[in-house]
Amino acid sequence: MALFRDAVGDVRSVNNDRVDTHSRPAHPVVRHSEQDDRSVMQSLLEDLSENDLLETGEHLSYTQPGVQRSVLRKLKSGRYSVQSEIDLHGLVVEEARRELSQFLTDAQQRRHLCVRVIHGKGRKHADKAPRLKPAVNQWLQRNKQVLAFCSARVNDGGTGAVYVLLKRLT
Repeated sequence: MALFRDAVGDVRSVNNDRVDTHSRPAHPVVRHSEQDDRSVMQSLLEDLSENDLLETGEHLSYTQPGVQRSVLRKLKSGRYSVQSEIDLHGLVVEEARRELSQFLTDAQQRRHLCVRVIHGKGRKHADKAPRLKPAVNQWLQRNKQVLAFCSARVNDGGTGAVYVLLKRLT
């Protein structure tokens, strides 16, 4: 006990248990604002993929609520390996819906996480609006198996195809 008292030294009791409310908290110091600005600019630039710069057309993009932006950014840049694909060219809308539904179910059962769906651009008949592409867009958004999808890179079909990220089976 004597060693403890020697180490602590003189102690006096404090009778005031009130907090001083008149002192203002210190202002936060910005230490890395320039680095943060560069980081924000870099992330904005990374959101642009090569097909945003090289190809015109309507790009498709979707994520379920809760999916991080970085996941979509990686999907857009082709960082996920495409494990299987389906080509819906030449199919009528109802056939394409059935084929796509079966393809997604089979891919998920095979534990494929990233697949490519080739739907075409619908430019074969200039007097008609594309039918398959908007239909695929709607089907994928409503499908519970799909976490995210986006238009493919130019070398993988551009706006005539989408990369689809599927949920893992539990």
